[in-house]
Amino acid sequence: MRSSLAEVLGLEVGLLQSGMGGVAGAELACAVSNAGAGGCVGGYKLVDEALSAILDRLTTGTDRPVGVNLIPEVVGPEELDRQLAQVLAETPQNVYVSLFGMPDDAVFERVVAAGRHLVVQVGTVEDGVHAAERGAVVVAQGIEAGGHLLGTSQRDDLVAALRERLPEACIVASGGIGSPAEAERAVAAGADGVLLGTAFVVAHESRAHSQFKSAVTAADETDTVITDVYEIGWTGRRHRVLATAVTADPDQPKKFIGKTVVEGKPYLVPRFSSAVPTTATTGRIEEMALYCGQSCSAVSQETSAADVVAGFASVLPGAELASN
Repeated sequence: MRSSLAEVLGLEVGLLQSGMGGVAGAELACAVSNAGAGGCVGGYKLVDEALSAILDRLTTGTDRPVGVNLIPEVVGPEELDRQLAQVLAETPQNVYVSLFGMPDDAVFERVVAAGRHLVVQVGTVEDGVHAAERGAVVVAQGIEAGGHLLGTSQRDDLVAALRERLPEACIVASGGIGSPAEAERAVAAGADGVLLGTAFVVAHESRAHSQFKSAVTAADETDTVITDVYEIGWTGRRHRVLATAVTADPDQPKKFIGKTVVEGKPYLVPRFSSAVPTTATTGRIEEMALYCGQSCSAVSQETSAADVVAGFASVLPGAELASN
């Protein structure tokens, strides 16, 4: 018997919010979780006092299932170990661990031993099988997704291939899901729930810069491109973004084009930085990394996180799912 995402994580709606670094602060994560889905804060490179601050806001903002997203390949094993230690020590059991990409096996063992749910986003069948066999909820990311890409498969093809190999695993579809109809297609391919990113970029509670939000709501999928130009801070991964003057001309100088603030610390933003423009960012927003999935075709206005969740509630498998 397989369980729905809602059953596994204790959600009212089988929907996860992507833990987008910079964009997904505690306000967005808590709003999504309080609406009955699985919110997720972006941990990215935060550690020590900065990570503690966001964890405090997260745990005071909701007592429902909510996640903290960490990125093994960006921070490396030692820094991931520090981040994970903080999450497990400073948060209660309703907080699950979300990983973008595969960690070492010791991380699976540590999270499971702590009694926490683990959600791992993958881009290949092999990684999905490995994660599922070690107790994780598997998020199958297709190339329709915005942001960094973990594989080369279309979403529903990856979901179907994973379902064939893992008939009882909890599999979540990610990439290009901006409407209930698209969520239904993902479920028909074998998913037990869906993960949304772009739809939450434009939520009122998102920390995305207003120009970023406006660009997403005005775009359709033909305005997105897969590139590797925004590589400062995160090398070696292709990413889907809105086309910009930077994607059109990657030979421009790598000079500073803006400033931002992360948990009280100021940073300069160079051209080709992987950092997204947030409410704390100034400068040439239109040249920065505007991560955006093909789902933007169905995302036409800013709305609340709760309204996004409500729009998908009727089509996603909930506690009633119990299929072979």
